[in-house]
Amino acid sequence: MASPTRYTSFALGKGTKTATASAGAATLNNFSGTITSEALTTAQNAIYTLTITNSKITATDLVYASVSNGTNTQGTPVIGRVQPSAGSLVIQVINKHATAQALNGTVKVSFARLAA
Repeated sequence: MASPTRYTSFALGKGTKTATASAGAATLNNFSGTITSEALTTAQNAIYTLTITNSKITATDLVYASVSNGTNTQGTPVIGRVQPSAGSLVIQVINKHATAQALNGTVKVSFARLAA
């Protein structure tokens, strides 16, 4: 029986790493960090796609992401797909509010990379 894949390091950078997105894109070259989106008006069940240019990310990495409100006060932002590739990371935020509330401000998307 084959051994399961073991991730050998949980790589967090030193200090707090943050960036601000513009038009769904940001650059943050660190193993973890938080991106503040631009002001969003994402409708119910619509997707905001955030592309992070990050030289620390590889296509085989396991990346965890979470979302919280920045200035946003309505809607229900949740993480959808998280797709690492060589030098970048694409994270989808879906507004899953039960009624037609659109997002009305910024959200904060945090990520952490596990190295294989």
